[in-house]
Amino acid sequence: QVQLVESGGGSVQAGGSLRLSCAASGRTDSVYAMAWFRQAPGKEREFVAHITGSGGVTYYPNSVKGRFIISRDNAKNTVSLQMNSLKAEDTAVYYCAANDARLGVTTPGRPSGYHYWGQGTQVTVSS
Repeated sequence: QVQLVESGGGSVQAGGSLRLSCAASGRTDSVYAMAWFRQAPGKEREFVAHITGSGGVTYYPNSVKGRFIISRDNAKNTVSLQMNSLKAEDTAVYYCAANDARLGVTTPGRPSGYHYWGQGTQVTVSS
């Protein structure tokens, strides 16, 4: 099993920045790709960013491309999400997710491909 714990959420004004972190513990040797998702009240969970096991390839939806940057430190078992130029529509609970390579490879952004999820951290952007 792998446990994921997010941190770094909070409140910020539009145009500001926040940096989220996710720490993985447990059977981290099986973790391959990692990702961030978000869910706003009354909306479905939305893909935000994905990074491969080596950290060499990243994926973003158009809604955050150019503003958000995902990165990982495999030595520390952490993944981060740098969020810049935040907008009110970025307000949501942000979740860290991890793919277990033993259970199969995921298609970036498909929620069913990530086997472990954190508890989420709230990000509120005021306009």
